[in-house]
Amino acid sequence: MNEFTVDFPLILLCLVAGSGLVWLLDSLFLAPARKRTTGGLKSQYPHWDIEESPDALNYQSRVAEEAREPVLVEYAKSFFPVLLVVFVVRSFLVEPFQIPSSSMVPTLEVGDYILVNKYTYGIRLPVVRTKVLALNNPQRGDVVVFFPPHMNETYFIKRVVGLPGDSVEYRNKQIFVNGTRVEREPVLGQITQSARNIVGRESLGESEYLMQVDNQRSAGDFSVVVRPEHYFMMGDNRDNSSDSRVWGQVPEKDIVGKAFAIWMHWDTLLSIPSFSRVGAIE
Repeated sequence: MNEFTVDFPLILLCLVAGSGLVWLLDSLFLAPARKRTTGGLKSQYPHWDIEESPDALNYQSRVAEEAREPVLVEYAKSFFPVLLVVFVVRSFLVEPFQIPSSSMVPTLEVGDYILVNKYTYGIRLPVVRTKVLALNNPQRGDVVVFFPPHMNETYFIKRVVGLPGDSVEYRNKQIFVNGTRVEREPVLGQITQSARNIVGRESLGESEYLMQVDNQRSAGDFSVVVRPEHYFMMGDNRDNSSDSRVWGQVPEKDIVGKAFAIWMHWDTLLSIPSFSRVGAIE
């Protein structure tokens, strides 16, 4: 199971709104008074702009004492533009995620840091997730981030296997879509965590990717028809993935975006980050 906590978007929104509000209130109510104070001090010390002059030193001392910008306002004005840019980029363009579990092995490993395209399936409002602009639809084989129906506050990442209206079957550890077997070729020499795992290369839609099955686990055969505006998701680590076989189909409205690249791998805080896995996600 691949999960990501979802508190950060709301926290970021609060920080953006809070810092922006502090800056706005200061601009409307406090800054004008400070400006009048500094204007009066400039009249009182006519040579305030001559460096190291007595007037300049007295002026600077009085301004620091009587017209200094509050620390909270200083921080708000400094952080608001940065937070706003981060918020816009994460909400509408690209968002980073970290893979915490092995359900997408061998495509994605625990500790991979990935990038997710937030606009390829349409533009949604942050936090409330309302779609305001429809663009493309998920395709078979896409690796997507979404909210599963049983945990609507947690991100999951899986591969799209079935589109709305598709018939999806799983027999003897083999996927069939609309009666056609998903092509799979064995991969020789592929290193796995256990000799129990058999690695293959599948072709689904326009995607070709590595997947694996555990030959010591039961197949868990099933057959299902995907409902309108829903998608059937499965992990590439077929026998070690909690996915649509367990908690059902994913509504279109709960899809967050398409994972498209690995940009770093970092096992633990005590390890050294690696960039050996950097590349596109198949």
